[in-house]
Amino acid sequence: MTARFAGRLVIAVTPSDIGRRVTIRRADPDGFRDTVGVLTSWDRGVIGVRKRDGTLVEIAESSVVAAKVVPDPPAVNRPASR
Repeated sequence: MTARFAGRLVIAVTPSDIGRRVTIRRADPDGFRDTVGVLTSWDRGVIGVRKRDGTLVEIAESSVVAAKVVPDPPAVNRPASR
């Protein structure tokens, strides 16, 4: 007997989440793509997400299959300089 796992895809992000960190999964011809970053815009069916490296990703709202607000990444602990 093999275990089966199934997830429920939920879209739990709205335009009111602009400025918050989100993860968005979208359908693409090759499968699915995930984008994590700050939600910067949501206008006329296009969602803007700014990734950590500064890249702006524009996502067609119609391609989104799951999305949620996620916590900020943990702070980086840097050793004190000597």
